Amino acid sequence: QVQLVESGGGLVQSGGSLRLSCAASGRIFSIPVMGWYRQAPGSQRQLVATVNSGGTTRYADSVKGRITISRNNANNTVALQMSSLKPEDTAVYYCHGLLSSYEFPVPRDYWGQGTQVTVSS
Repeated sequence: QVQLVESGGGLVQSGGSLRLSCAASGRIFSIPVMGWYRQAPGSQRQLVATVNSGGTTRYADSVKGRITISRNNANNTVALQMSSLKPEDTAVYYCHGLLSSYEFPVPRDYWGQGTQVTVSS
């Protein structure tokens, strides 16, 4: 069974840094896209950053310059390095993968359970 597991969330002071990680496991064939989304209280889930299998990245305008996404294709992990954090960054961060598995060869969406990031003033 395919599973995405996140780690690295927590409480940080405004201006501080955090690094989130996500590991995909299961009988995975390929992962065309991996990324991070976030959902603040009372808000819709929104894209933070994505990276495709070729290393091409995409960022939300609100985080560009402060956040870097990277992936390790050898172990199917994706990381989100965050710096200069603001209270507005407070949200539950979700790992996302568009991937194909041996069980389901056609690429489909998978989501992690989410990890809380809280930025205090």
